[in-house]
Amino acid sequence: MTNQKFIPQLTADGSFTFFSPEFGEKFHSHFGAKQEAEFKFVYPLQLESKANQPVVHLLDVCYGLGYNTASALAAIWTINSGCRIELVGLELDSEVPKAATFPTNLLNDWPEPIPKLLATLANTHQLETEKIHAKLIIGDARTTIQQVSNSGFLADAIFLDPFSPPTCPQLWTVEFLGWVRRCLKPDGYLTTYACSAAVRTGLIEAGLKIGSTAPVGRRTPGTVASFVESYLPPLSEKEKEHLLTRASIPYRDPHLSDPTEEILHRRQIEKQKSSLEPTSRWKKRWSKARI
Repeated sequence: MTNQKFIPQLTADGSFTFFSPEFGEKFHSHFGAKQEAEFKFVYPLQLESKANQPVVHLLDVCYGLGYNTASALAAIWTINSGCRIELVGLELDSEVPKAATFPTNLLNDWPEPIPKLLATLANTHQLETEKIHAKLIIGDARTTIQQVSNSGFLADAIFLDPFSPPTCPQLWTVEFLGWVRRCLKPDGYLTTYACSAAVRTGLIEAGLKIGSTAPVGRRTPGTVASFVESYLPPLSEKEKEHLLTRASIPYRDPHLSDPTEEILHRRQIEKQKSSLEPTSRWKKRWSKARI
């Protein structure tokens, strides 16, 4: 029986996504769910430089349909079929990954054995073969990320893929990003589709350097972060100035337990009290620069 909560919706590259009634957003852009996973998440992580390691550690924050993980496995195993993967996925709703694999396995766009492996992971939350050890942890990521960090898990690559900051601010706060940063290896990379000044400032306050990734299916770029700035794509002057406006005031959740409304309200008050340049002035200045 089809899960009526998650009905596949076709995107421009022929792959499917879901619409979330809870958050009022699609899981991927209309441009193409598969291409977004590849170009927005996998390629910026420089996995080709990691793939020749005996083991690669991946952390997928907001696992969802599993597309980011599927694209990473395909990229790594294309380069080194013998590479072993250690994977941790965090997901709030266990029905999402299940719905992506039954009754139709939406992961069939990726080569075998990836669809079968991730179908097993979606249904059992555990996976152990010669090539991959994976677990899917279900629950509020604000709690489960602390479990991952306390276990000592360190990732070569982190996918940060919650719903947008205005609808899911609890997973974009300085405090949450700080826990995510604790799970990153010293030479690892984190990537996300988000480019808002609030998110980027949050990553910086959490202790990371940031760079800009190419737009894919959206007018705006994404963000890649690491501990070292050397190999990050630079921000444009416009993006740098954006970080000096009121839009850059980050989301905060001191005890990692506040509801959405409270996190949004806290940021709004901080913006009203701020002496930073109004974001509207920055927009006006750069709109004139294009003329």
